[in-house]
Amino acid sequence: MSTSQRKSIFISGGASGIGREVALRFHKEGWIVGVYDIDSFALEELSRDYPDIITGELDVTNYNQWEDALTHFTAHTGGRLDVLDNNAGIIGDHDIVDQSPEIIKKQCDINCTGVIYGARAAHPYLSRTPGAHLVNMDSAAALYGQPHITPYSASKFFVTGFTQALDLEWRKSKIRVVALQPLWAQTALADVDAASTKRLGVRITPEQVAEVVWKAVHPANFLERQRHFYSVSSLDLTLRYLIRLVPSFVTRNVNKFVAG
Repeated sequence: MSTSQRKSIFISGGASGIGREVALRFHKEGWIVGVYDIDSFALEELSRDYPDIITGELDVTNYNQWEDALTHFTAHTGGRLDVLDNNAGIIGDHDIVDQSPEIIKKQCDINCTGVIYGARAAHPYLSRTPGAHLVNMDSAAALYGQPHITPYSASKFFVTGFTQALDLEWRKSKIRVVALQPLWAQTALADVDAASTKRLGVRITPEQVAEVVWKAVHPANFLERQRHFYSVSSLDLTLRYLIRLVPSFVTRNVNKFVAG
């Protein structure tokens, strides 16, 4: 199979955690995989283990770096890009008055602006590829505002709205836009002082998330293509639907209990 016939995925923040597992899942299926991250040490380690995975440094808050990274990656794919996985994200914990202005800004810059920049920079490539997908890493923290991780939770509400809007905006380009909304996964992101990690547990593995990314970009039929939000575990799926069905005061009190 020629390079231009092989499918390809570009993953931001993909050198460790969920992003790395997504890379390995698609790599196993023979895709051309690009992993771009700000963590040069983790990139070097990934390259040693998987020399055929394409790697490069990327600060998602710098639009010029997005353009350079995509140019670099697509030079290895014959210009083809099937999936952009907007995976990069950070979290700050504790009450908002105890979070520094710097970490508050960084969460907004990476989790919000970085996602927009990635989508905009990737659009010319995705729009040329039939069946292309944009995957945004959202969170169950966007189902109801979560105290003690407030800026992070709010940034994920942003991702939810962005996914909904872009799905409509990009219909003419025939790019399917989806987002994952899992609960806490077993990565460094869950190493925070938040009561919900103890009340709900940290049970989801990065491999489980990667499997859902794979399924999300391989819709089996017309009805599946109408889905744009994916849960990973039965618990986060249950929470997602309960919030739609129960009165708001019940949702608030449930979240009050979960958040401590």
